[in-house]
Amino acid sequence: MSELLHRKLERSTIGFVIAIIAAASVGGIVEIAPLFTIDETVEEAPDMRVYTPLELAGRNIYVREGCYACHSQMIRTLRDEVERYGPYSLAVESQYDRPMLWGSKRTGPDLARIGGKYSDAWHVAHLINPRDVVQESNMPAYPWLARTTLKIDDLPQHLAAQRALGVPYTEEMVENAARDAYGQAVPDSEFAAAVSQRYGAATQVSAFDGVTTQLTEMDALVAYLQVLGQLTDAASREQAAAGETAAAAN
Repeated sequence: MSELLHRKLERSTIGFVIAIIAAASVGGIVEIAPLFTIDETVEEAPDMRVYTPLELAGRNIYVREGCYACHSQMIRTLRDEVERYGPYSLAVESQYDRPMLWGSKRTGPDLARIGGKYSDAWHVAHLINPRDVVQESNMPAYPWLARTTLKIDDLPQHLAAQRALGVPYTEEMVENAARDAYGQAVPDSEFAAAVSQRYGAATQVSAFDGVTTQLTEMDALVAYLQVLGQLTDAASREQAAAGETAAAAN
């Protein structure tokens, strides 16, 4: 019976088109419907801050160099992942990522919580020659980052583009993007204090590549790596709450 019906359907152009539309509609509804409840699924994070201009520049370099092809930025709820990398990733932690870099390929470890795990000097050494700090590493070396001057004159346009996509950068942040990028990597400069004022006291102001006479792409990439998992402590709070609930249940 079903075979007969299938043959009739294949011979009817209009019927076959309607069947295709119906099947595609079911798949579309399954994917689209959850978006109407997105506000209920994204956690609240009042302490969430945006990327600084230097961190955003570092993120652009991270994308340019294809780092996302080998490193994911999404810790799943599996026990072994949480034990290795830290609290599982929350949707709110990526709300200002345009585009998101969750990924699924792990030639290298997940980087969602790499911020603060190692020193700036470790990251610099690792990027210049990974095998100097991780002997078995198969990661490529990026020594030119330490020699390449970071382009900052177009950072206001980068922030403006992000704001157009919904990232809450203020006009003041956009206008001062180049100065803030320089100030974050040169702690003794006249622009350093303004970075913390605009982006929060927890913002790391540091000579990321160890040199204050030149702003390099290494400064930007290390600044970005050091902020991964540090934009909000929502994940740590949720993990603590889950632990308390489990303890109470026992």
